[in-house]
Amino acid sequence: MKTLRLILGDQLNSKHSWYKEDQSNYIYCLFEMRQETNYVKHHIQKIIGFFAAMRDFKTVLEQNNCKVIYYTLDHKNNTQNLVENLKYLIKKHNIEAFEYQEPDEYRLDKQLVEFCEELNINTKAVSTEHFYTNRKDLALFFKGKKQWLMESFYRDMRKKHNILLVANQPEGGKWNYDKSNRNKWNENTSIPKYKSYKNNVVDIVNLIESQNIETIGKFNTEYFEYPINRSQALNQLKYFCEHLLKHFGDYQDAMHTNQAYLYHSRLSIALNSKIISPNAVITTVLNYWRTHGKHISISQVEGFIRQIIGWREYMRGMYWALMPDYKLLNTLENHNKLPEFYWTGKTKMNCLKTSIENTLNNGYAHHIQRLMITGNFALLTQINPDEVDAWYLGIYVDAIEWVQLPNTRGMSQFADGGKIATKPYVSSGSYINKMSNYCKNCTYNNREKTSDNACPFNSLYWNFLDDKREMLSANFRMKMMYSLLDKMKPEDLNKIKKRASKIISNPDNF
Repeated sequence: MKTLRLILGDQLNSKHSWYKEDQSNYIYCLFEMRQETNYVKHHIQKIIGFFAAMRDFKTVLEQNNCKVIYYTLDHKNNTQNLVENLKYLIKKHNIEAFEYQEPDEYRLDKQLVEFCEELNINTKAVSTEHFYTNRKDLALFFKGKKQWLMESFYRDMRKKHNILLVANQPEGGKWNYDKSNRNKWNENTSIPKYKSYKNNVVDIVNLIESQNIETIGKFNTEYFEYPINRSQALNQLKYFCEHLLKHFGDYQDAMHTNQAYLYHSRLSIALNSKIISPNAVITTVLNYWRTHGKHISISQVEGFIRQIIGWREYMRGMYWALMPDYKLLNTLENHNKLPEFYWTGKTKMNCLKTSIENTLNNGYAHHIQRLMITGNFALLTQINPDEVDAWYLGIYVDAIEWVQLPNTRGMSQFADGGKIATKPYVSSGSYINKMSNYCKNCTYNNREKTSDNACPFNSLYWNFLDDKREMLSANFRMKMMYSLLDKMKPEDLNKIKKRASKIISNPDNF
């Protein structure tokens, strides 16, 4: 039976069982489309990265004797719409069956389900064979339970897959070494030059420009430096194990003006495009640690594994358990506009300037920069979560909605009212000073609250608690902060709120 198989841009898994079969009856199709470049404004490096990886994957398939139809963005038959492209190919090639791998974004899943309902040929959806869990596993795990906690899911995953276990107990005596993963980096350990690749993407850059695709961010070279194929991803993973793992856990939450990546792996785009699997990453890290890691503490390894087998799988499970209503939640009733400086980096606040400029230059920020700098400020200034979502989905090279949305709307903006996080992740300038050197050369003083040169985070923090008292004061994890707020003199609180109101009204002036 002549079968058309669709491969989406984040389904570049060369180890998928599809490619182990006799290929004589299959045609594979991949499309570069305006449908995907335009549904949100993307960082130029994000589009470059996905197109480069897709084109490389096409070559891999052809080398494995697969027949591939690939539409570049300017292909004469490219309708720029997924369904219309598929209809055209099915008719042109007299296709008798259509198969696809389950999309990880709700909008694409819905689009393909509805498309298949209209077809009069056989259709089939299969797993991407990438994740440890299936879409519904998390919802089934928590069925009947009052509270959903990542930690309980994470421990179950460790047990289920026999990761860092001794006699069904956590190796090293602890399930979680998070308290060991909160050190500030004071240039007391050396950081190797990050691993980069010379993927020539001049043709893709010219294509994006010639097609007038609106993008954000910068790309000032002919080379895309993140991995775009399995060989590069495995090489990147090897480099991480040999040079970065030994301090990853220690400084995974740290931030520094002179370091864009610190000890992070830079594997997220390869993981999220499925070039490399989480199982391959975790297996490699564990094998390296067992063989060569006598000078690497378990806290480094556990901290890394928790991000993948715990948080990453948990976010995907929450996404599929809560969509589509989840995307509409705005429990804290925040409606302000995102400041212009999120698109330019032009602000006097050094923490935001550094984090945003890093992202504009590299399409990258690690989880604490996303959560406690850009996300923290957006929440404290009470930005509409729709605007925050759109920015986060577009600005990072690794951003795909299944992982972006629960992290942003839930973890960062608390717009879901606590379905993912047990409390809002907000802080004053003291936390930023504790975890970074951002405050050192900032225009503002992180110890002051109401003066003209007081750190904006300080007044915004207390103002936020006061504004959202009705919604948050009963939260058991917030009681200590509300106790401190209640002890504040009314005249001091008034000064704080006046300062915060000025910032919220004109954030681009700060």
